[in-house]
Amino acid sequence: MTQTNNEVHDTNTMSTNNQVIQPYLFFHGRCEEAIEFYRKALGAKTERLMRFKDSPEPPPPGRLPPGFENKIMHATLQVGSTTLMASDGCSADQAGFEGFSLSLTVPSEAEADRVFAALAEGGQVRMPLDKTFWSPRFGMVEDRFGVGWMIMVPPADPN
Repeated sequence: MTQTNNEVHDTNTMSTNNQVIQPYLFFHGRCEEAIEFYRKALGAKTERLMRFKDSPEPPPPGRLPPGFENKIMHATLQVGSTTLMASDGCSADQAGFEGFSLSLTVPSEAEADRVFAALAEGGQVRMPLDKTFWSPRFGMVEDRFGVGWMIMVPPADPN
């Protein structure tokens, strides 16, 4: 560690200037359905899509469940300025999305209402959209695939 102008710098850690966290969701056989759902609900655009059968290096025999050849090995979606990656994975087991939620900030209360209702279709509302001390509109929903979402409108700029 070094210290300059009362700032402490850890010289043993990597610089975070160019790091990006991108969620990668595994839908265990329902990825194509999820992509279409997010296209309609969020306006997601598919940037890349590769099926297992199109891989330049096929998985070893027995790695995929029967019938997974046409499933999605990798997809990249653009939702606003965020990249969301998705796959069917290598299992037909039910997907388990626990311990996290995706937070989506939208510009208006009307857009929050629209997106929340779309994500809630076939899912479960965890906290209805309402005014909070940090947002004019905030709510939590679990979509039909089990992915948790927090929908928020940013507070008005006090200036």
